[in-house]
Amino acid sequence: MVQGSVSVAAPGGSGGRRVCFGGRFLGTAYSLHELTLLLRDAGLVRGDELDVAESGLIEWYGGGPEVWPRQGGGPDCWAGPGGPLVSGSSARTTLGEK
Repeated sequence: MVQGSVSVAAPGGSGGRRVCFGGRFLGTAYSLHELTLLLRDAGLVRGDELDVAESGLIEWYGGGPEVWPRQGGGPDCWAGPGGPLVSGSSARTTLGEK
């Protein structure tokens, strides 16, 4: 069993979300699919996107697994010119265990 949690940051200026585990940067994901691949490569998950979205291993910042700005996902992903990048980016959502 994996000890610790994966941190998925709020979307950055490029629309990507930084992914870290145990203080180690794993990469930047631009979709739930890319996040799943990063976590598989790190040996943290074996399942598909649905398994990752429902995983209790992930701490989501600035929105949950539906927020991927480059794909147009999630409410309030992008602000207008001069506004904050992400609405409620300090909010943290942790998905429950299966």
